[in-house]
Amino acid sequence: MKTSFLDRFMTRKGLYTSFWIIAIFMVTALIYFTAYMHKEVPPIPKEVKSESGEVIYTYNDVVQGKAYFQEFDLMDWGTFLGMGAYLGPDLTAEHLHLRLKYLYDFYAREKFGKPAKNLTDEEKVQIKEIVKKDIKSIQLNENTVIYKKADAEAFKHLQQYWVDVLVNGAAKDRGYPGGFMSSKQAKEIAAFIDWGNLAASSLRPGTDRTWTNNWPYEPLIDQNILWSNNVVSLWEFLILWALTIIVIYLFYEYLLNKEEKLEPTFKIDKLYKSQKKLLKYVPIVALLFVVQLFLGGYITHLTTEPGKDFLISQSILPYNAARPMHTQLAILWVAVGWLVGGLLIAPWVAGKDHKMPWLVDVLWAALVFVGVGSIIGIWLGTTGQLPDSWFWFGNEGRELINLGRFWDILLVVGLVFWFLLVFTLIKKAAKNNSLVSTIIWAAFAIATLYIAGMMPINKIEPNFTVDDYYRWWVIHLWVELTFELFAAGVLAYMTVTLGLISYKTAERVMFFELFLVMLSGTLGVAHHYWWQGLDNYWIAMGGIFSSLEPLPLALMMVEAMKNQREKAHSGENFPFKVTFLWLAGSAFLNWIGAGFLGMVINTPTMNYYGHGQYIIMPHGHVALLGAFGYISLAFIYMTARTNSIANNLNWNEKASRWGFWLLTLGVLIYAIPYLIVGFHQSSVAFHEGYYYSRLHETISQMSGWLWFRLLPDTMMILGGVIIFIDLFAKIYLAKKHVA
Repeated sequence: MKTSFLDRFMTRKGLYTSFWIIAIFMVTALIYFTAYMHKEVPPIPKEVKSESGEVIYTYNDVVQGKAYFQEFDLMDWGTFLGMGAYLGPDLTAEHLHLRLKYLYDFYAREKFGKPAKNLTDEEKVQIKEIVKKDIKSIQLNENTVIYKKADAEAFKHLQQYWVDVLVNGAAKDRGYPGGFMSSKQAKEIAAFIDWGNLAASSLRPGTDRTWTNNWPYEPLIDQNILWSNNVVSLWEFLILWALTIIVIYLFYEYLLNKEEKLEPTFKIDKLYKSQKKLLKYVPIVALLFVVQLFLGGYITHLTTEPGKDFLISQSILPYNAARPMHTQLAILWVAVGWLVGGLLIAPWVAGKDHKMPWLVDVLWAALVFVGVGSIIGIWLGTTGQLPDSWFWFGNEGRELINLGRFWDILLVVGLVFWFLLVFTLIKKAAKNNSLVSTIIWAAFAIATLYIAGMMPINKIEPNFTVDDYYRWWVIHLWVELTFELFAAGVLAYMTVTLGLISYKTAERVMFFELFLVMLSGTLGVAHHYWWQGLDNYWIAMGGIFSSLEPLPLALMMVEAMKNQREKAHSGENFPFKVTFLWLAGSAFLNWIGAGFLGMVINTPTMNYYGHGQYIIMPHGHVALLGAFGYISLAFIYMTARTNSIANNLNWNEKASRWGFWLLTLGVLIYAIPYLIVGFHQSSVAFHEGYYYSRLHETISQMSGWLWFRLLPDTMMILGGVIIFIDLFAKIYLAKKHVA
C-alpha cells in the first residue's frame, strides 16, 4: 500500500527532515534580507544646514546624541520610532507634532499675520498645504539636508524644549524628573531625535511614503496608514484561521498515539554530587523573581501617578532605571532556572556524574557576580554616574538587552560554560536522546544569538535602525525561535520523564513544533521592523503566524493532563504534581500570551495604531512569564522534589499550589486593564493622531483601570513571596519523613 506525502511528512523522519529543510531555507532568507537591509535604512546626513548656510547639526551630533540617549536610557522611559517603553512620549512623534505646530504658526503669521489658532477653516486648509509641501520637500540623504528658515527655527525651538524636559524636569508629570544630564548632552539628544523625525516625515526616494512607511499617524500633514497594510491584515487573519484547523487535525490524526503504555523513565534513589550543588540555586532563582515582582509593582505605580514619588524618590530611582532592572532580572532568573534544569537532567541521561562537580559551584558564583554587578551597573549608568564607562559597566540603554558590554560578555561566557558542562556529560550517554539534545542545543543557540546584539563589540552602532534591527534579532529570535525550541524540548522531555506522554508521541510533537517555529518564527521578526526605517515589504513577512507556534504544545499538555488525571483516579503515586502544574501552566500561558494576545497586536493595522501603547504589555508579560518563566519554576520545583525524595524529606504541596494559582490568576487579570487602556490609546491614535495617544492626559482618563492593577499586582507579588518561602523551607527546613 502506497503512503501519501502527508503520511511520510508526519513521521519522525519526515518531521525531522522537514525541520532542517525549513530551518536552512529560513535562515538563508534572513541572512539575505539582512544583507539587503543595510542598503535601505534611513541615512544619517553629514550635516543639516539652513538655507542661509548655518550648520544646524552634524552627523557626529546625531551619533553622539544616540549615545547619550542610550547612556541615560531614555528608551526605558519613552519610545523612539515606536521602540521602547510606554510611560513617556514617543520622542519622534512628539518632536514631529510640535514641529508641525510651530510651522503652522510660522506660516500663518507670514501669510495671514496671525497665529494658527485664529485662522478660519479656509485659511487652515491653505496653511496645511504649505506645511505639507515644506515637509515633503526635505530629502533625507547621507550628504547635506537643507532646512528652510521655518524648519531651522522650529529645530532651535524644539532643542530648547528637550533641554527643559530632560534637564530642567519639565516632564516630571510624565515620569521623568530630569537633572541627570547637562544641557549640552540634551541638545545633542535633540539632534538625534530630529533625525528620527526626518525619517518619520520625509519621503523614501522613489516612493510616496516616508522612511517609516507613514508611521506615525499625523493628521496635521495627512500622514496615515497605507491601504496595503489593511489588506495584509485581513489575509493574515484568514490564513491563520485555516492553518489553526489544519494544525489541530494533524495533531490528532498523526501525532497522538493513545495505545502506548506510559511509565516514568527514571527512578530517584540518590542525588549525584553535582545535583546536590544545585540546591543553592533554588532560593536564588526565587529571590530574584520576588525582587523583580516588587520592581514591577513600583514601576506600575509610577505609570499610574508619574508625577509623584512612591516609597523612593524618583531622583534616586527613576522609572527609566527601575524598568531595565525589572526586565533584566526577569531574564536572569529565567535563565538561571533553565541552567538548573539542564544540570539536573544531564546526570540522569548519562547515568553518571561530572568528574569535577565543583564546577557547578564556580558557575553559581559567576552567575551571582554577573547578576548583582549588572543590576548595580544599570542603576549607576542610567543615573549618569558612569560618564566614561557606561557602555562597558553601566546600562547600554537598549530596551530588554540593557546590560553593559562587560556584563554581556560574562553572561555569554557563563552560558557557554554551562553548555560545555552539560554537553560533555550527555554525549557519553549510551543512547542518543533527541529531546535532551534539543534542549541543550537550543540553549547553546540562545547564548550565541545573544552575540548578535553585541555588534559592534566595542562601541555603539551609529544608525538607530541598524542597531534596532539586531536588537530584535536577540529579542524576537530569542522568544519566538530559540526560547520556543527550548520550551518544546523541555515539555516533551518532562512529560515523557514523568510518564504522561509516550516517547514516540512527544518526539513527533516536538519535531512538528520545531518545524512550525522555524517556519513562522524566523521571518516573523519582520513585524517589528516596518515603521522604524525599513521598507514596506517587511510587513507582509511579519504577520501573526508566530501565533501558531504554541498550539501543538498546548494540545500535547491537554493529553498529558488527561493521563495524569487517569493515574490519580487509579490510585497510582505521582510525586511530581507541582512540577507538572508549572509545565501545564507554561504551555497554556504560552498559547494565551504568545498566541491569543500576540494576535491582538501583530496585524499591521493594529500594529500601526497600537505600537508603543499599553495594549502590547499583556502579550509580553503573559508570554514571558508563562511560556518561559514557568519552565524555570518547574525546574527548580523538580530539583526541590528530587532532593526530598532522595533524602526522604516531608513534602507538602499546599503552599506550592497557592503560589501557582495566585501567580497564574494574577497575570491573567493583569492583562485586562492593560488591554482596556491600550484599546483606548489606540482609539485616540486612530481618531486624533498618535501624538495625543501618548499624552498623560489620555492615559489618566482611564485612571480607574490603572488603579485596578493593584489587584493583580498584589496577587502576583504575594504568589512570588509564597513561592520563595515555600522553596526555602523545602530545601533548608524540611524534616525527615516518618512513616
